[in-house]
Amino acid sequence: MARAGLGDGWQCLFANDFDDMKAAAYRENWSAGGAADELLVEDINKVTPAQLPGQADLAWASFPCQDLSLAGNYLGIGHPSNKKQTRSGTFWPFWKLMRQLGDQGCAPRLIVLENVYGALTSNGGQDFAAIASAFSGANYRFGAMIIDARRFLPHSRPRMFMVGVRADCDIHAGLMLDGPSAVWHPKALVAAYEPLSAEAKRKWVWWRLPTPTKSGKRFADLIEEVPTGVSWHSKAETAALLAMMNRRHLAKVEAAKAAGKSVVGGVYKRTRTENGVKACRAEVRFDDTAGCLRTPSGGSSRQTIIVVDGSRVRSRLLSPREAARLMGLPESYILPAKYNDAYHLAGDGVALPVVRHLAEHILEPVLAHNTVPPVAQAAE
Repeated sequence: MARAGLGDGWQCLFANDFDDMKAAAYRENWSAGGAADELLVEDINKVTPAQLPGQADLAWASFPCQDLSLAGNYLGIGHPSNKKQTRSGTFWPFWKLMRQLGDQGCAPRLIVLENVYGALTSNGGQDFAAIASAFSGANYRFGAMIIDARRFLPHSRPRMFMVGVRADCDIHAGLMLDGPSAVWHPKALVAAYEPLSAEAKRKWVWWRLPTPTKSGKRFADLIEEVPTGVSWHSKAETAALLAMMNRRHLAKVEAAKAAGKSVVGGVYKRTRTENGVKACRAEVRFDDTAGCLRTPSGGSSRQTIIVVDGSRVRSRLLSPREAARLMGLPESYILPAKYNDAYHLAGDGVALPVVRHLAEHILEPVLAHNTVPPVAQAAE
């Protein structure tokens, strides 16, 4: 999805994933004219610099997020010397490749890391500090931003983006701020920055990024009346879902009934402790924004939608195409045939308009500013 978000002005030299399902989807969507030949399906720990062709302008890594969140018990990225690597610890073999490319004089001019908000605080901030030290030690100027996909799409998906620029590349003053911006640098990010080493702070950049104009798309606009890959729940199943809601969330449904129009809400099932007892609860939001897509590790992690038309209430799982739309993927994007595979692909991805915004306002300006124009030849 990072490739799709960058757009046609970029050429992919190398792509890597170890998941066969994702690899198949990649080839289906990028195979025209042999355009998927650059994909290597392999564990990142086994990839060598010899397999990376040429010198890239940009290296993009969206490494696994599970161990930077509650889902992975905040195990973090660990240390590169650890024998037992966490899933999020695959950052280290990626970074080893970046250092090796640097040793060979082939380091990319730009490196972007993307991960969950929890990357700021996992292991008491030590993971964020380790990543910052990695950039600093490899002689990159760098800075992080928190960008929520809801600024572009009806989808709540806050993510951390760390953008690094090789030290020999000039950064135009117009791309930098004197200090944090409340839009892109929330208090949690500023707090994660404060304990960084003096060297890391010296190389830190508070990136300037314009606030985007919202697309105007509503969650309801993305919903299929005749969905692909899923079916509408029976009345009994919808009733059971409503029975899992507490008074506050049932009140939201009643308010939607009185709205006088069709209203779409997103529902996630969560385990809550009530009076000392754990209970599975259905929680709904009617703010015209879908909850953050996740990978389907279980039924509770798949988002349900609820459609309220007056007294009529319907529910079902979010369809694969709806999930793709929430990530900004075009209708032409070919999804895996199996529901869980398609949902996993979307839930593991990066929102396309976020990538395009970064490319347009930071990545491409940096490259343009550091590209020497060809010398004009005098006419004979």
